[in-house]
Amino acid sequence: MLFRKLAMALVLGGFSLVSYAQKGETVKIAWIDPLSGLMAPVGSNQLKTLQYLAEEYNKGNAAGVKFEIIGMDNKLSPAESLNQLKAAMDQGVRYITQGNGSSVAGALVDAVNKHNERNPGKEIIFLNHSAVDPDLTNHKCSYWHFRFDADTSMKMEALTTFIKDLPDVKKIYLLNQNYSHGQQVVKYAKETLSRKRPDIQIVGEDLHPLAQVRDFAPYIAKIKASGADSVITGNWGSDLALLVKAANEAGYTGRFFTYYTGVTGTPTALGQGAAGRVYQVAYAHYNMTGPMAKYRDGFKAKFKDDLYTGSMISIFDVLTGAMAQAKSTDPVKVAAAMHGYKFKGFNGDMEMRKLDHQLQQTLYVTVWQKADKKYPYSPENTGMTLAPVKTFEPYVSSTPTSCQMKTP
Repeated sequence: MLFRKLAMALVLGGFSLVSYAQKGETVKIAWIDPLSGLMAPVGSNQLKTLQYLAEEYNKGNAAGVKFEIIGMDNKLSPAESLNQLKAAMDQGVRYITQGNGSSVAGALVDAVNKHNERNPGKEIIFLNHSAVDPDLTNHKCSYWHFRFDADTSMKMEALTTFIKDLPDVKKIYLLNQNYSHGQQVVKYAKETLSRKRPDIQIVGEDLHPLAQVRDFAPYIAKIKASGADSVITGNWGSDLALLVKAANEAGYTGRFFTYYTGVTGTPTALGQGAAGRVYQVAYAHYNMTGPMAKYRDGFKAKFKDDLYTGSMISIFDVLTGAMAQAKSTDPVKVAAAMHGYKFKGFNGDMEMRKLDHQLQQTLYVTVWQKADKKYPYSPENTGMTLAPVKTFEPYVSSTPTSCQMKTP
């Protein structure tokens, strides 16, 4: 009888050990993004964001794991990113994150796919925080790639639904960065506007080099000459900050419909003169309550900087939830748990869609205006803010996918 009790205790103990095998483990995440060049300020902010959130989640999470963040400068280069990926793997990293530049993301997806196919038992998961080219979850989709931002087409679907109800928008200029994301902004702007507001004229379009233009005055001159009352741009970082700076200096008074107004440098460039004329479509905004407000305020107190990459909150929510569900930190088991994972996030009910690993979430259109009692948060201490003017539930901006997911 005593033997049977001891045997049962060992069996139960074994199950307990398996159930909590991941508790106390340290999970390394390699962040592969720019820390040099014109986009360095954005990269620096996002690395600090990831490190700060790791510290917060290390205080306690569903999986009981600890996170270690390894920052790696890719100089915004696909080739350098592949070098950094190899360096990360040499350090035993099984999880990587990146988001600045869809051309970089595409190179990383290909490399991760090849690595995982050739090295069973050493698989890597790619956590995409901000690279939004729709191809990454369509014909280039991968089981090992999970996107936590809304893609270009989803944001354009919401943005043009908003624009269609603005009768004074009649002539639009498309100005974008000359790489996959910028090209997709142009494509989806034309498609959705022709469907929702065929009366709107596209009076000009330009694609310019990514993170290389220091003076946008010539582009603003072309926009003014075209008679455009509005500009749609997917520009980010210095390419948006310098664009709006040039617009202010040239006295352009048209609207800007953007994806990344809240990102480092742009709030300061906008100043007070752009009030009521600049709109942003995004999965979050500065004046949210709940977890976003908690982390935003904690980050501001610690770094005197603004937390705007909320997708990183979702990364930790999904990772810790999936690891708890899988009872493991093994990427194969965690990927299986993340596949179709549903959760209550900072942005309401969210789902990592099984079909293509594109996170489904609420989107917001906000407008640049003076901060007030209702919307008090002021990025870069400008006295201004992004105030929500329209909310789009996940089903509104959810776009179909052509992904043919190949599961292991």
